[in-house]
Amino acid sequence: MDTGRPRPPRPDTTAARTLLLGWVLAQVARAAGSPDKAYNLTWKSTNFKTILEWEPKSINRVYTVQISSGPGDWKNKCFLTSETECDLTDDIMQDVHQTYTARVLSLPPTSLPSDNGGEHLFTNSPAFTPYLDTKLGQPTVESFEQVGTKLNVTVQDSRTLVRRNGTFLTIRDVFGDDLGYTLYYWKASSTGKKTAKTDTNKFLIDVDEGKNYCFTVQAVILSRRSNQKSPESVFECTSQQKSALRETVIVGAAVLVVVIFIVILTLFLYKCRKARVGQGGKDCSPLNVA
Repeated sequence: MDTGRPRPPRPDTTAARTLLLGWVLAQVARAAGSPDKAYNLTWKSTNFKTILEWEPKSINRVYTVQISSGPGDWKNKCFLTSETECDLTDDIMQDVHQTYTARVLSLPPTSLPSDNGGEHLFTNSPAFTPYLDTKLGQPTVESFEQVGTKLNVTVQDSRTLVRRNGTFLTIRDVFGDDLGYTLYYWKASSTGKKTAKTDTNKFLIDVDEGKNYCFTVQAVILSRRSNQKSPESVFECTSQQKSALRETVIVGAAVLVVVIFIVILTLFLYKCRKARVGQGGKDCSPLNVA
């Protein structure tokens, strides 16, 4: 029923839809300026060379890494980088027994951390204690020798990036008596392995004389429950045949030198005797080699 009152104008549905679409697009644009947090933060450390890695790799964000050894003690590293890794070796070298935490801040590529106030998007890493968590690198055999029934193997203590008074330390310097080595050895013609252990870097083991042996070595941190063992070294083999051949060549060369000397001496004496007869028994002079 018409009351005679003026009716309010009907809303323009097209204009309303336009406003709604504009609002949605504005929210999408705002979200695009706030990159997602980093994830999957992982410590990669071997012989104390330590790198923090994370995801994702993207062109619409940059990262700043911070590391701390105590509450609130954050230090900036890898400032506004587009990479997804950061070398933190210098920082954890200060004290390899300390426990460290890192965090990664995700930022729009055109911003600075101070531009966003408290809106930083950051992710914390797991705790990391270098002395307990760094992995051992593959050891290297420095020298080996098989003499008779004894096999002597010396392992090279790997150098680390830990420094003391400006000198880089070996893993032996860092771990001390906590470091040991295991030797796995077997006859070259067999697959049965034997094991020997040492708390130094030298092995002296009994073997069968005249038989060739192959072996690998592995470093071990005795006090650890995880990350205890290194990869095994490249395997080496002795060669008794080559050793015997070398000795034969050396002896043969010595005999040849002696024979040549005797021949030269015999020729000299013969010439001397002949010259003495021609000169009526006078002493002969030394051979003229000119």
